[in-house]
Amino acid sequence: MHYLLTKKTALTFLFLLTVITSGFAQLKRYTFAEAEQLSKQNPKPIVVFVHTSWCTYCKLMENSTFKNKEVVTALNTNFYFVSFDAETKEPITYQGHSFYFKPNGTNTGIHELATALATIDNQVVYPTLTILGTDQSILFQQHSVIRAKEMLSILYKANGL
Repeated sequence: MHYLLTKKTALTFLFLLTVITSGFAQLKRYTFAEAEQLSKQNPKPIVVFVHTSWCTYCKLMENSTFKNKEVVTALNTNFYFVSFDAETKEPITYQGHSFYFKPNGTNTGIHELATALATIDNQVVYPTLTILGTDQSILFQQHSVIRAKEMLSILYKANGL
């Protein structure tokens, strides 16, 4: 049996899909350059999520914590959010300093900015959440999966709420 998708049916489907998905809050993501520029105009702390493409725990946070409606609202309202792949090879200039990818083996390495933002006790672990104050000082750092409820508590404390 063939199902014929008429133009009217297709438009109705697209309309319903738009209505359904519009209820989901979208997390605004910025590059370091965008967050730095926006901070000059409207100072807010910057939340940096340091991750890699192969990290299972990073994916867990991306698919749960950063999709939680309350977390998304708190981040979008009170912070600039930067999702940063620690293995990106592109140079990044931030706060007047240039940071580069540093290879440490065959097809492995870490970006200098990831090292600067995710090192705790001389170790980089993924995922790492780092919150930078409006003066660019590190207000908070934590290695590990952070669930939505704990994330909200961290964000409220970092924002003085």
